[in-house]
Amino acid sequence: MRKIFYLKTCDTCKRIIKSLPNTKDFIFQDIKEEPITVKQIEELHQLTGNYEALFSKRAKLYKEMGLKDEKLSESDFKRYILEHYTFLNRPVIVIDKTIYIGNSPKTVQAAIDFLANE
Repeated sequence: MRKIFYLKTCDTCKRIIKSLPNTKDFIFQDIKEEPITVKQIEELHQLTGNYEALFSKRAKLYKEMGLKDEKLSESDFKRYILEHYTFLNRPVIVIDKTIYIGNSPKTVQAAIDFLANE
């Protein structure tokens, strides 16, 4: 599977996607228009080993809901991601069995390098 979960209104996501080489065979899923499904998040979990890696602690709702002061379990991370798109750490780039999560320069560069060397 080659897929990118992103938010089309996010300038950072757009910039990252534009920087990726060879994305013509990717499926793009705008998580606001087409929310992530239980099956999809479970597939991503298979690649990451945990839901926390997929969860964005930088989301405004994370602070507004007081979640930063709670001890969240794996099932909590999964539930919140499914409840609201803002909790998915984006973009999530899936290239076959490899996953790149978030917008850190190191992660983005790793995805670029992987695609450039195919």
